[in-house]
Amino acid sequence: MAKKRKKNETNKVNRSRNLSRGQLVIAGIFIAVILFLIFSIFILKDLPSPNSLANPVQSTKIYDRNGKLLYSVFTSENRTYIPIGDIPQALQKATIASEDKDFYRHGGINFVGGILRAARDMIFYRNVQGGSTLTQQLVKSALLSPERTLPRKIKEIVLAFWTERIYPKDKILEMYLNQIPYGGTAYGAEEAARIYFGKHAKDLSLAESALLAGITPAPTYYSPLGTDPSRAKKRQVEVLNLMAENGFISKDEADKSAAEPLTFNTQRDPILAPHFVMLVKEQLVKKYGEQMVDWGGLKVTTTLDFDLQSFAQITVASETARQKNLKVGNGAALVTNPGTGEILAMIGSRDYFSTESGSVNVVFANRSPGSAIKPLNYALGFLKGLVTPATAWIDGRYCFPPFNGKSYCPQNYDGKFHGVVQTRFALGNSLNIPAVKILAINKVEDFIATASAMGLRTLDEDPNRYGYSLTLGGGETTMADLSTAFGVFANGGRRQDLLPILKVEDGNGKILEDNSTKPQVLNSRFQKSWDGSQPYIPYDDWVLPSEVTFLVSHILLDDSSRTMTFGAGSVLNIPGKVVSVKTGTTEDKRDNWTIGYTPSRLTAVWVGNNDNSAMSPSLESGNTGAAPIWNKIMKYTLKDLSPEWPQKPENVIFMEVCALSGLLPDHGCPVRGEYFIKGFLPREKDTVWEQKRKIWVFKDTHKPATGNFQPDQVQEEDHLVISDPFQKDFCVDCPL
Repeated sequence: MAKKRKKNETNKVNRSRNLSRGQLVIAGIFIAVILFLIFSIFILKDLPSPNSLANPVQSTKIYDRNGKLLYSVFTSENRTYIPIGDIPQALQKATIASEDKDFYRHGGINFVGGILRAARDMIFYRNVQGGSTLTQQLVKSALLSPERTLPRKIKEIVLAFWTERIYPKDKILEMYLNQIPYGGTAYGAEEAARIYFGKHAKDLSLAESALLAGITPAPTYYSPLGTDPSRAKKRQVEVLNLMAENGFISKDEADKSAAEPLTFNTQRDPILAPHFVMLVKEQLVKKYGEQMVDWGGLKVTTTLDFDLQSFAQITVASETARQKNLKVGNGAALVTNPGTGEILAMIGSRDYFSTESGSVNVVFANRSPGSAIKPLNYALGFLKGLVTPATAWIDGRYCFPPFNGKSYCPQNYDGKFHGVVQTRFALGNSLNIPAVKILAINKVEDFIATASAMGLRTLDEDPNRYGYSLTLGGGETTMADLSTAFGVFANGGRRQDLLPILKVEDGNGKILEDNSTKPQVLNSRFQKSWDGSQPYIPYDDWVLPSEVTFLVSHILLDDSSRTMTFGAGSVLNIPGKVVSVKTGTTEDKRDNWTIGYTPSRLTAVWVGNNDNSAMSPSLESGNTGAAPIWNKIMKYTLKDLSPEWPQKPENVIFMEVCALSGLLPDHGCPVRGEYFIKGFLPREKDTVWEQKRKIWVFKDTHKPATGNFQPDQVQEEDHLVISDPFQKDFCVDCPL
């Protein structure tokens, strides 16, 4: 009996404990519900109603530096609402396959495939985005702000559920396809079809529908009219494959549509300086997001000078047309203020709306720079002290030892050899053999490092990928990067990246960024002097010493240093101005360049063909091709500016040297003046002039005896002899 009583008492205690635990759980749940309700009330107050899935938006306007309107990114009138029956099944299915394959199976929220993934990203990566269904994207686009916060995400979920209770699925899909942006001013399927393809949405093909559906996640990035149209094509193929995977079309239909050529509409909404505008828009999207740019009513003041832009555009178009007989199909130009990096004009092709030139922006396309890259190589030689402007080089037949398994025997542009040539004239006349010799001395890996520091971002760090032809254009770069690198010369050694935007204001006039004071800041910077006695160590944005850039700039502005190749007073000269300039032409005539600069202006011009086909062999670098275009644009941009000489640093010394050997005058040698960095002055006296030596020559030609020969074929003669680091005892006064 006692045991039974004790057992009952134990049961009572356990029931009491269980009751207490249950009460605690109930209390906890009650408190959580209360807190959730309070939290929800706080977050969801002023929640917009999905009964009105449309809000007025402001357009982002892009202006040139003087207030000229270049482009309106969005205008509210540029949306034409059409019923679901006028939206082709192909576009509906392409959108569902690529954006929300479970659209007809969820209630507005895809909990497993979307919300959990979004929660993971938010918790572990602090990234509040992702996991959105078409319904969520609709309410987010039409009813909510573009901010990425937890409260906004909760509102989005609530509104998505609410919308699904009000509207049937087909209506939600209809509203979505009429609401979303497709890039630029194209909002909704109808306007997208009109702007991109010049037709109504109901007439879109499967291939066109897949391309439009693929644009919507990132309209600027995937735009077929943007910086890189190939992105749109790759995305289209992805969408077609997703349609096939989800059973909307067959694999055969996907492959056929992927291979179908697309013809884009050329009659588009007015846009001025289109290549530049697309660059600006892409940068804005990267910084502020797609929705802020499309809806935020931004006021963007750019660096562009539209008057200069118009002149440059007309010049590129007219001059390339005039050179059609030389098989010049396209041209591009870039004008900058090198000191600030401001882009003053950008011509990405001769005609943005032409199917022949297309919307590809050649300013950012990888092309071979040809000899235009040589000044960077010479600058490295000056920097190392291995070369001076008076160093003598033998411009004769020479084959370099195997590099990466192959010997290399460079030829000059004119197919001739020119004997002994000092550095100034080798660079000025763009001779290839001395340039390759200098690269061999500099080392390919050091040249790549220097070129990269100056702004060339496309060269691979692995030197085994290139040979000595790298200094002749053996690697690819872009006009934008090459202009940045030449800007280092114009700036006395300071690298300044390109700048397309001066100021950005939001819809309320609040300044989001302001680069308009940048010129004053940059012009207040000064470089430390360098005499060559110690290795130069780059610091801040100073990648080269001004002593080196002065030597390069002075050689490139010296008309007398280039007369052998281009003649005196060629189109590389701007009357009354002081301009440093370099041309570049690839051996196969696929790319032709002219790049010239002063401390205030830099102009780069390219001509060629978008399909990389060769131009005519008759094209002459410096006389035809890019040079005449460059001359006209450079004249225009310098017309109101005073002549500007590059400033000579204190550690650059002017002195006389022998005109043949580049050594100190002796034995009455003819002399000329030259600039040298203080630590790299010539120290040796001339050993060539009137100091003939006996050498063996062929009796019949009097050329130096080389190769296999019989003793009776040669004889000894007295001749002037000179050497460079690669070729010894070259006969100066023998027939070439």
